[in-house]
Amino acid sequence: EDQFNLSLDPTTAKDFHDESLPQDGAKLAHFCSMCGPQFCSMKITEEVKEAMDQKSVEFLKAGAELYIPENSG
Repeated sequence: EDQFNLSLDPTTAKDFHDESLPQDGAKLAHFCSMCGPQFCSMKITEEVKEAMDQKSVEFLKAGAELYIPENSG
């Protein structure tokens, strides 16, 4: 729904979408009809963001050091 609202003509964008995916479930999908769920850039971006948020937590728990000193011995 957000993507339709960002378009220059939301009504026409919705009409085009409904022509290619007329089922009710497609109206609630979090991907467009062009790429589908496997190649959706919006979905991939969200997955990358979630993964990087987790890595950020791990980084902070590990001391937030960019360079870990080597043990010399």
